Amino acid sequence: MSVGSGAGKPQAQSGGRSLAGNIAFGAGLLLVLATITLGGYAGAALIAGLADDSFLSSAVPDDGRAAVIVGGTGMGGLLGLMLPLNLLAAVRGTEENPRLGPGEALLKALATVVISVYLVVVSLLAAQLGWILPEGVVTLLSVFVVGFSWLPLVMIPWERFGLGAMGGLRVTSRARGGSGKSD
Repeated sequence: MSVGSGAGKPQAQSGGRSLAGNIAFGAGLLLVLATITLGGYAGAALIAGLADDSFLSSAVPDDGRAAVIVGGTGMGGLLGLMLPLNLLAAVRGTEENPRLGPGEALLKALATVVISVYLVVVSLLAAQLGWILPEGVVTLLSVFVVGFSWLPLVMIPWERFGLGAMGGLRVTSRARGGSGKSD
């Protein structure tokens, strides 16, 4: 028996989640993962159809088609993640995080759609490399271009535009102590 390890002493039960809470959390997690996956597939199929059979077919080279599909996957995955979370935040709240009002939920949903369209536009720009580069290189570059294209959006001071609530899922420092409210 080591000193200070507490071996042999009964451990106190911590006040964690109940069984029903764990089941609800697991069901919610599975729902969000399913919507992300289905959204990614749906976005890829939608954008692939647009790249093949619409006005975009002449703008997307054959070697850049995969880049457009990468953007469609990002668009669908983002919509599949954020829209269910926005709906959940609109119907459920706590004392620390109150429910979203209809206007704020609509604004967050609209911002999610705008960022998704931004990802598709960036993928269309990356697809233009297909005119000069082989398909494998264009696909590899498009994953990085689309994957990192949202980083400048993080730098925007949303509070200056009256959109301070847009950082709802940002990781913030909890080192302030207490409840984080100023006196």
